[in-house]
Amino acid sequence: MALNERPGVYSSYEVTSSVRGSTTGGDAGCAAKSAKGTELGCVRITSSAQALEQFGEGSLSDMCAVALRCGAGAVVARAVGEDADAADYAAAFAELCEAESIGVMFCDSREANVHSAMMEAILAASETCRYRIGVAESAGETAALVSAAKALNCERMVLVAAEAAEAKGSYAAALTGVIAATSDPALPINGATLTGIGCSLRYSDDDVNTLVRGGVTLIENQAGTPAVLRAVTTRTTTGGVEDTTWREVTTVRIIDEVIPAIRDSLRRRFSRAKNTAQTRGAIRTQVVIELQDRVTREIIDSYGDVTVEPAADDPTVCEVGFGFTVAHGLNHIYLAARITV
Repeated sequence: MALNERPGVYSSYEVTSSVRGSTTGGDAGCAAKSAKGTELGCVRITSSAQALEQFGEGSLSDMCAVALRCGAGAVVARAVGEDADAADYAAAFAELCEAESIGVMFCDSREANVHSAMMEAILAASETCRYRIGVAESAGETAALVSAAKALNCERMVLVAAEAAEAKGSYAAALTGVIAATSDPALPINGATLTGIGCSLRYSDDDVNTLVRGGVTLIENQAGTPAVLRAVTTRTTTGGVEDTTWREVTTVRIIDEVIPAIRDSLRRRFSRAKNTAQTRGAIRTQVVIELQDRVTREIIDSYGDVTVEPAADDPTVCEVGFGFTVAHGLNHIYLAARITV
């Protein structure tokens, strides 16, 4: 973690897989092309009428409407010009990452360089404890989709396979709205129905296996209604080796709920405190309370020993250590029948 002289509560984390070998109606952020409103900066949109007023007709207004229909409490929208390039998108993503209310963000572009710009902005924000998830979309054949996800290979990026005929950004907007609306970070996005988009996509089992294992999120027509088949991140390898640790979107969402919540709790209670044994005991108690609350709410399965110690090289620093196991979503139920004739 980079040294920062500003007093505060800072955090870092690492995740290891327990399987070897392999936040209701929150705000969403959006960057999209628009002929109107580029001079406005980031605008918090709470209705489709407001989006039309601010940005006029076009993809940005349409995407805001879709995200709101699918459950986002609001969309913090940043318009880029109709001739915007990756650098323009990068500037918009950087501005969106400054918005405190955003937990997930999306865009209208299907270009790989724009997706990379979103990822870079999100990773830069993570360095300062501002955690975001990015949702992008791409259309094409199975191999091309897997290749696009592989190019990102990031636990904070979701790449959804979109129907080529649908308006650019609509699938990303719909999925983002559902994610923003799901207040329980451990609740799988799989099976969530989507509104505001058309979908005729159906996947064979072989395609599902290839795409999901390749880091591509799938939306499918299920009984006439678009629904999320599997929501996964693009992180599929670590150091060139297959790694399923980060496959489920819920893993990242749980981390983004637990760590900031503990950090904020400590910031509120210990903004002016002494680094004494009594204070460190109180800090440990508060961390345990927060972790136990997440166990009760089934956001995490369990947590390990919580340690609180003064730093060896700086008496003004208190080091807090803890571990936890994320709760896993239920993707499959296997029935084993024993039949007597």
